[in-house]
Amino acid sequence: MARRSRKVDVGPERKIFCNRTLNLRSIKAVGYDMDYTLIHYHVEKWERRSFVHMKRKLASQGWPVDELRFDPKAVQRGLIIDLELGNILKANQFGYVKHASHGSRMLDFDTLKQTYAETVVDLAGPRFVFLNTLFSLSEASMYSQLVDLLDADKTPQRLGYSDLYREVKMVLDAAHVEGRLKAEIVAHPERFVELDPEIPKALLDQKRAGKKLLLITNSEWSYTLAMMAYAFDRYLPKGMIWRDLFDLVIVAARKPEFFLGEQPFFEIANEEGLLAPVVGQPKPGSIFHGGHAGAVESMFDLRGSQILYVGDHAYGDVHVSKNIRRWRTALVVRELEEEIGAEERFSMEHIQLIALMNKKIAAERELSQLRLRIQNKKQGLAPAQELNLRALENKLRKARSGLLVLDEQLAPLAQASGSLGNERWGMLMASGNDMSYFARQVLRHADIYTSRVSNLLHETPFAFFRAHRSLMPHERSLT
Repeated sequence: MARRSRKVDVGPERKIFCNRTLNLRSIKAVGYDMDYTLIHYHVEKWERRSFVHMKRKLASQGWPVDELRFDPKAVQRGLIIDLELGNILKANQFGYVKHASHGSRMLDFDTLKQTYAETVVDLAGPRFVFLNTLFSLSEASMYSQLVDLLDADKTPQRLGYSDLYREVKMVLDAAHVEGRLKAEIVAHPERFVELDPEIPKALLDQKRAGKKLLLITNSEWSYTLAMMAYAFDRYLPKGMIWRDLFDLVIVAARKPEFFLGEQPFFEIANEEGLLAPVVGQPKPGSIFHGGHAGAVESMFDLRGSQILYVGDHAYGDVHVSKNIRRWRTALVVRELEEEIGAEERFSMEHIQLIALMNKKIAAERELSQLRLRIQNKKQGLAPAQELNLRALENKLRKARSGLLVLDEQLAPLAQASGSLGNERWGMLMASGNDMSYFARQVLRHADIYTSRVSNLLHETPFAFFRAHRSLMPHERSLT
C-alpha cells in the first residue's frame, strides 16, 4: 500500500536525466558520497562560515581582509580560475571563454574578446582550475577579492596570481584540517543541514531489492558518524540506524586517489575512531579508513560496470570512477531545481525570444540577398528583370531598419535570458546559446544526473533509464 500512495508524477526539477542508457537491474552495488550527496547543506550558510574562517586565518597573517564579504551571487559552481591572469571565467562546452571577471569586476565584451579570442580552456594544463563543487564558492569569492587587493598593492607580499591562489588554498585547507568549521556544524547541524526524509527511504528500497550499499566519503569518521546519525536515523524503521543500511563504509577515502591507486585499509575499531591494521583482505560489513576501489570490487566479486557511484563532484566522484574503474555514474546537481524553475517561469518569454530570433534570421538572410543583388547590379551581372539600383538600395535601407527594430525587441529578452540563474554568470548548464563547460563534464562523465538522491525514490531499484538519441544540426533540420 505504501508503494501505491507514493507520488510518482513528479515535476521536471525532480526527475532523473539520462546521458547513457542505464539498467538498474544490472547494478549490484550502489556507492554514495556523503557531503552534498546524502547530506545536503544550506550552501550559503556553509560557504559563509568557510569564508569567515579563511578571513580569520589571513588576518592572523597580516592580510587586510576586514572589509571582505562573501557574496553568493558573485560566483557559481562550474567557473574556472585563470591562474596566469587572475581572472575567473565561464566557458562553453568547446572551451571558449564567454564571460570573465578580473577580481570583482566583470570584463566588458571588447576586453574579453581581446584577452581570450585565441584561448581555449584546457584543464589538463596548470593554467586553469575548475571549480566543480559547491565547496568551491567561498574559495572563488575569496580569490576574486584578493585579486583586487593584490592589484591595489595592499597585500603583505607581492605575489603572482598563481601564488595568490595557492595562499587561498592553504588557508581553506587549514580551516578544514583544524576542524573548526566542521566542529561548528556538528555542534549545530540544524543550522547547516537540509534534512530530506526521502533519502533514507530511497536507500531502503535499494537495500530491500538486494543491492549492496556502500558509503565512500572523504570526510573523517567522527564527522561522518555525527552527520549520518543526524540526517538518517530519525527516518529509519525503529531499531535501525544508518550503519545498518550499508554493507561497507569507507571514510577518509581521499578521492580521486581512491579510484586511482592502492591505498592501504585501516579498520575503524570503535566509536572514537581508533584505527586498527587490516590483516589479510578487507571484508564487507566493516568500517574502514582509506582503501581503494579495486579492493571494493574484489570484496563483493563485482565488475566495475555492476557498481553505480553517486556523488556531487564532477571530477573526484564521476570522472575518475568512470574512466579508471568503469563504474556507472550518477551526478547530483542540486542547482537543477532552481534552474529548471527559472526556465519554467521564463517559458513565455522564451517562446517570444525564439519567434523573434527566427524573424531575425529571415531578415538577415533577406539583407544578405539584397547586398548580393546590389553587387551584381553594379557589376552588370544582374538579370534583365532586376530592379534599378535606387530601388534595391531603398529596399536595403528598409531591411536594415527592420533589423534594428528586431534587435531592439530582442535585446531585453536576450539580456533577461542570459541572467537566468545568476545575474552575472547566467545558468549553470548554459553559456550563451551553448552548453557550459560544466554541462560538458556532466554529459561526458555522468550516466545519469539529478538534483538530489531522493529523486531515486520516485523511480524504482529496477528502473531502466534510456538516453534520448542526440541529433546533429543537419538531422534537426529534418524533424
